[in-house]
Amino acid sequence: MSEYTAIADIGESLIRLLRGGMDDLVKPESIVLLSPADVDNQDIRLTLFLYTITENSCLKNQAPPQKDPGRQLSPALHLDLHYLLTTYASDQITDRTERTLEEQRILGRAMLILHDHALLSGSLLQGALAGSDDEFRISLQTLTLEDQNRIWSVFPNRSFRASVAYLLSAVSLDSSRSSETRRVLVRDL
Repeated sequence: MSEYTAIADIGESLIRLLRGGMDDLVKPESIVLLSPADVDNQDIRLTLFLYTITENSCLKNQAPPQKDPGRQLSPALHLDLHYLLTTYASDQITDRTERTLEEQRILGRAMLILHDHALLSGSLLQGALAGSDDEFRISLQTLTLEDQNRIWSVFPNRSFRASVAYLLSAVSLDSSRSSETRRVLVRDL
């Protein structure tokens, strides 16, 4: 269970994880949480973009926790976070083949890091999630060519780039509402 900051805390955790595992390949500050639409002649080599959030249907009907004998919390909001991981070659590389190879190396390393840390937990968690027992599953998502074209078509003046999609599941945002509950004292049959 998490606070409303959990979405941002997950983003921070993922960026820190990627930066820590790729510092021999690219500068850590060139790995950012950013939409591909906002990459403009900056020294950005890898972006992680939260492109959609969906409700986790498997956890939606979970029984709400009971705060104390007289109070029951409202159900938490359970979310799945969908990310797009995109690479960019250095502007200093002019050969197109070398640019593509560099992008593929960066993408391969990033994918391996996320594969090796498919369960995001413990010391990898940042922000309000740090020190919690929360665990989040990271999984590679297959996007059809149609899905990829649909995603990339919303970025004005951006051509399709090497990118992969990831699903992070499930982030639970605690409800701040609760209701009073009463014990049944008499039962008529």
